[in-house]
Amino acid sequence: MSDSDGKKTLGLRGGARPGNVKQSFSHGRTKNVVVETKRKRVVVPKPGAAKPGGGAAPSGDPSRRPAGISDAEMARRMKALQAAKAREVEEAAEREAAEKAREEERVRRRAEQEAKEREQREAEERARQKAEDEERKRLEAEEEAKRAAVAAAAPAPEEAKASRNPASKPAPAAAPRKQDREREQRGRGKGREDNRRSGKLTLGQATGDEGSRQRSMAAMKRKQERARQKAMGGSVEREKVIRDVQLPEAIMVSELANRMAERVADVVKSLMQMGMMVTQNQTIDADTAELIIEEFGHKVTRVSDSDVEDVIKEIEDSEDDLKPRPPVITIMGHVDHGKTSLLDAIRDARVVAGEAGGITQHIGAYQVKTDGGSTLTFLDTPGHAAFTSMRSRGAQVTDIVVLVVAADDAVMPQTIEAINHAKAAKVPMIVAINKIDKHDANPDKVRTDLLQHEVIVEKMSGEVQDVEVSAITGQGLDELLEAIALQAEILELKANPDRAAQGAVIEAQLDVGRGPVATVLVQNGTLRQGDIFVVGEQYGKVRALINDKGERVKEAGPSVPVEVLGLNGTPEAGDVLNVTETEAQAREIAAYREQAAKDKRAAAGAATTLEQLMQKAKEDENVTELPILMKADVQGSAEAIVQAMEKIGNEEVRVRVLHSGVGAITETDVGLAEASGAPIFGFNVRANASARNTANQKGVEIRYYSVIYDLVDDVKAAASGLLSAEIREKFIGYAEIREVFKVTGVGKVAGCLVTEGVARRSAGVRLLRDNVVIHEGTLKTLKRFKDEVAEVQSGQECGMAFENYDDIRAGDVIEIFEREEVTRTLD
Repeated sequence: MSDSDGKKTLGLRGGARPGNVKQSFSHGRTKNVVVETKRKRVVVPKPGAAKPGGGAAPSGDPSRRPAGISDAEMARRMKALQAAKAREVEEAAEREAAEKAREEERVRRRAEQEAKEREQREAEERARQKAEDEERKRLEAEEEAKRAAVAAAAPAPEEAKASRNPASKPAPAAAPRKQDREREQRGRGKGREDNRRSGKLTLGQATGDEGSRQRSMAAMKRKQERARQKAMGGSVEREKVIRDVQLPEAIMVSELANRMAERVADVVKSLMQMGMMVTQNQTIDADTAELIIEEFGHKVTRVSDSDVEDVIKEIEDSEDDLKPRPPVITIMGHVDHGKTSLLDAIRDARVVAGEAGGITQHIGAYQVKTDGGSTLTFLDTPGHAAFTSMRSRGAQVTDIVVLVVAADDAVMPQTIEAINHAKAAKVPMIVAINKIDKHDANPDKVRTDLLQHEVIVEKMSGEVQDVEVSAITGQGLDELLEAIALQAEILELKANPDRAAQGAVIEAQLDVGRGPVATVLVQNGTLRQGDIFVVGEQYGKVRALINDKGERVKEAGPSVPVEVLGLNGTPEAGDVLNVTETEAQAREIAAYREQAAKDKRAAAGAATTLEQLMQKAKEDENVTELPILMKADVQGSAEAIVQAMEKIGNEEVRVRVLHSGVGAITETDVGLAEASGAPIFGFNVRANASARNTANQKGVEIRYYSVIYDLVDDVKAAASGLLSAEIREKFIGYAEIREVFKVTGVGKVAGCLVTEGVARRSAGVRLLRDNVVIHEGTLKTLKRFKDEVAEVQSGQECGMAFENYDDIRAGDVIEIFEREEVTRTLD
């Protein structure tokens, strides 16, 4: 490629695009470089070339200008260089100014700090000087007081001396002035010395311990008091302070001395004088401590550990504070008599459909609003024989008992038990004769049977109301509610809602997501969210209150059943809930109750004497135990199952519940079961994943139940398997010895006649002589003629020989019997 002059050009490799920069060649010598841009074509002279027009390059020395740089570019670069140098100078000046300002700030702060320290030293010096002046004035006052006391003691000789020597009369005044001058000079010298030391650093100032070594104000006052008493010429005995000493059942010697504000050594000395060689760390009983307290002149106030419960003692409410409350009605009766179905008909609910086996196995609490606007609280109790404690609790917290009796079944064992619970609780009773719609219903038979248990209904001219109802058709439900309302009106039920709440735990369980949950029936006061409470051996703070419909509520008044969340553990069913002012009180009461329960269990399980211990060991040797672990869904069910297990057994076999609780079966339960060789029974609960894996690895059996009948029957069958089989004897025949023969190699052989039954070779025999058993054993041989036979029938003769026994005579009777094993079962 060539330009317009016909000269060859080559593209340069550089920052410009290929083809835009060209270099001309002519006869091997380099000429000007041609740079082509989009806007113009620039010819850059080669180094050393003169500017067109004969002018020099503007960059000074043209030989030092880089090749290919135009004058404009060179000028621009020079301007940029000058600007950069100017900026550098400005930044250096700014840095110098900032450094100067920082230095001035440091100097100013140092001056302020020195001024502050100087002011502090001056203030300390002034305070020290003031203290010295006050001390000097006090010493002068004391000396003046001493001189006045001496002058008052001997005034006559001084006066006589003055009268005899009038010239020496001003001398007494001169002497004090001279002493004052000397004391003032000493004070000034001491002040000058302190001034000289004020600027020096002492060891106390360096370590920071100077302030801690100053004496307290009380110590200064005691020092002044001692100086004053010394100046007065003697010490004054302090007045003894009589204290009220709280005395627990046992107290440490040092603690006793501390409560009396006496020296420990004096208390130990007094105890040693009484013949007790004790140290300050030993514990003495309350009676001994009372003697010591009285000896030191203090007053005794006896306290005990149970005093912590004084904060929750029941307070008598005034009549003005009492307001009407809803009645609490407990439904009781025999199993499968329709209690829950009747309550479902009243509540218009279907609780019975969710119960395993169609029977109630928990205690339930519900509130119902009638058509008349009144509110009723119902407690539904189980009817199974195992739930005695649940029925007892239901009767204790109720106002009215509704006894449900099936018209087609009449009075049954749990009906009688419910009657006894109601009588023990002294609550009125209403008889509901259920299942009146059945064709074989006989309500008159129910009324007649109730007479045997001193329950006389109104139709029998008694005072107990009775209503015929049907949970299926709804017949008689309005009459039943009317009878309940009438009974509640007669009782005039009232409570004070404006006080700390008190209630009873109806049921308790351990929920997986919510933790320990207690169903509480509030009996007095109002339970609010955030209240701190103690219930049995547990305490907590109300995190949430849930009513019987599953709704959260902020508070629950009297006769309102609610589920309480926020406990630190699962309480026992039947425990009393009390609201306390502080969490410390609740924790202290719960700790005391827990310790008391632990001591009670230890005392019940311990033998008091050696004879009792030996007797218990002998009994345990003869008794076979079936150990089990039991976990249930709620506390009431666990309690009922444990009671049912305790009733299983006899003098040979018994069931021992190693552990019972509420909640899921855990790995800890599996470990305990493995160590004890016991199965685990879960009632309406399941084992978690880790517990299942551990049980499979260690071979621990876990059984699940939802109906209490099945659990009790299985445990009873397992316990029956531990019983030894009963051995029964069955008499199969008698034989009379007619003659005795001696046979070589055999011994004596009895020639017998089978008089009754049959004689068998494998049977056991007894030898009777004059109707007295003289030998019992087995037959060595049984022969008929010369043949060995298995048995001989009645009326036939045979020969018999006893194993290892030869004392047989004619006329003896042989009793033949067989033993059989009979498998025993528990009733």
